[in-house]
Amino acid sequence: MTILRSLLGSLLLGLLLSGCSERDRPLESPVTLEGEIFGTFYQVSIADPLTQGEANELEAGLLAELEAVDAAMSTWRDDSELMAFNRAPLGKWQPLSDPLIEVLAIGQSVAEASGGAFDMTIGDLVNLWSFGPEARPREVPDDALLAERLAEVGPDSLEVDAEARQARRLRDVFVDLSGVAKGHATDRVAAYLAREGLDHYLVNLGGELKVSGHRDAESEPWRIGIEVPRDGRPEARHVLALERIAVATSGDYRNYFEEDGQRYSHTLDPRTGRPIEHRLASATVVHPSDAWADAWATALMVLGEEAGMALARERGLAVLMLVRQGEGWTSLASPAFAERFGRAAIDALGVTVVDGPSDDMAAEPSRPLE
Repeated sequence: MTILRSLLGSLLLGLLLSGCSERDRPLESPVTLEGEIFGTFYQVSIADPLTQGEANELEAGLLAELEAVDAAMSTWRDDSELMAFNRAPLGKWQPLSDPLIEVLAIGQSVAEASGGAFDMTIGDLVNLWSFGPEARPREVPDDALLAERLAEVGPDSLEVDAEARQARRLRDVFVDLSGVAKGHATDRVAAYLAREGLDHYLVNLGGELKVSGHRDAESEPWRIGIEVPRDGRPEARHVLALERIAVATSGDYRNYFEEDGQRYSHTLDPRTGRPIEHRLASATVVHPSDAWADAWATALMVLGEEAGMALARERGLAVLMLVRQGEGWTSLASPAFAERFGRAAIDALGVTVVDGPSDDMAAEPSRPLE
């Protein structure tokens, strides 16, 4: 019996030591934490030195941050704070959490600045076009029903009092934060990593990005690719080196459906209630906050290349646009974008900087679509 106890004790001690050694094992940099959330993916790359145990704790922490965003802002779960707000009586102020108020305030600010090109009250239209949580077939909606829902929509149907941490719906609209919440979640994960003392990381949440520091000890910057608007086979053509900044892209070539040979983008123009139909294929915004970048990218995508670039110049936004032109595409950048990355780098990318309204918005296409 004494020998058996000794053997069992040695086995238990070995297992404990093995567990400790696994947790303390240094990981090769950069460490990548990835999975699925919000119906898309998350991928967090960390270049700071980490052990296996530290990586496990960080992933649990960032997942808690993402779950908190989902619980506050999802339209796909009935128990979210946002869905409770959408069910609240019209005209009655509702106290809301700080994160939800912050996102609503950002959305209202961009809505006002863009003349309604960004609008969080279009949830019923999104559902009608089969891009929301309603279980609807992917088909063009009836004109009468479309007009009925469009009549309620507008930034003036939502009031946000950020100072008092409250908001209210003035008309029967369905508030949808899909154009800003993912950017907020990206900011939130980055803030969590910073609080944990990390300096070097890249957060990628379904294509919304935020970076800090460098990719390795040699001070190599994080690099991200801006995709060519190519159906079915995304391909990065413009590669940007980033440091301590966020990037959001809105495009019409990922989520859409076709009916009678016509393609209907998931990006809706809140002013018409219909999918956009212009040449702009994607708008990328570089900004300190990914929530702001997310909302601005959506607004510019709705406005199109001319009105969108004019607004980007007016607001000093760092913007890169990919515009369809015949069988090719053209890359256009705002002055603020060129200033951030340098004119030499912009020229090397083959991007035209739009310095003023007289600039040719229909430059020769830089590459044919294949």
